[in-house]
Amino acid sequence: MPRPGRLRGQGTGRPRPGSDSGAFTLSYVIIVPVFLAGLMVIVQAAVWYLASLSALAAARAGANAARTFNAPPGAGPRTALSFARSAAPGFLLGPAASAAGSTPSIVRITVTGRAPALVPGLVIGIREVVRAPAERFIAAGAGRHVPRRAVARRAVARRASQIAGGPARGGRAG
Repeated sequence: MPRPGRLRGQGTGRPRPGSDSGAFTLSYVIIVPVFLAGLMVIVQAAVWYLASLSALAAARAGANAARTFNAPPGAGPRTALSFARSAAPGFLLGPAASAAGSTPSIVRITVTGRAPALVPGLVIGIREVVRAPAERFIAAGAGRHVPRRAVARRAVARRASQIAGGPARGGRAG
């Protein structure tokens, strides 16, 4: 018979065989590191995303500067680098910009850098490329030439469709 004021299995200093004492601590030893690792992955993904967006915005700014009519040589990479350094100093580490692959009609700006890493030694590279058409001057009347015959065929087809009772292409039903 147990003594009054004492529970069964207590007081000896040793857990009873088959008891689950210590299971709660063991579960925390397993769950807490997994939870913290998951939290670090989420934060690292957010930092990578911000670095990627910063590089993309810098590349767009560089492409806009490089595609203007009579832009000075090197204006695109210079603008992209300036934008990356001023707008994203903590998110995009070691930014670099280049106009490699650009042609007289297409501007191509590439911005590269690294995202800050929460895990020491982890290197996450960022590379964003923006392509845009270069602005160019076209004299009046030097644009796309449409032969008169093609214009006449479209007008005849449109009129025939209206007479037949169908809607004209690109217009309203008559």
